[in-house]
Amino acid sequence: MGKKIEVGQVCTFTKQVSDEDVKKFAEVTGDKNPLHLDDEFAKTTMFGERIAHGMIGAGIISGGLAMHMPGIGTTYLEQELKFQRPVKINDVLTVKLEVLEIIPKSKFDIAKISTTCTNEQGEVVISGTATVIPPAESN
Repeated sequence: MGKKIEVGQVCTFTKQVSDEDVKKFAEVTGDKNPLHLDDEFAKTTMFGERIAHGMIGAGIISGGLAMHMPGIGTTYLEQELKFQRPVKINDVLTVKLEVLEIIPKSKFDIAKISTTCTNEQGEVVISGTATVIPPAESN
């Protein structure tokens, strides 16, 4: 059984965003923007190089909620996202999840969780707040 989550609880984990991740994401979503896939095109942009889709970072946050905290069985209700910096190919992202609030309901709890994603330089690339229903065993 899962451990009960509590306000103030923190979980961190890392994931490198590979070129293969970017190509697979483009295939799955149909987002084949050359900013993400074409080196020559990307050199002409304000970034000067290819960058990962912003939603890859958001997806890594989702994976953290589902697999780390609150964990398996978590149901997403809402995610606020602010894309603050580009994620570059091969960046190592660190996701920090922090429980901000637990709202008891009659049949389940709702958790508000701060979601912050930083690159290896410690720069915030994505910030936001997730609203989830934790799995029953963590309520």
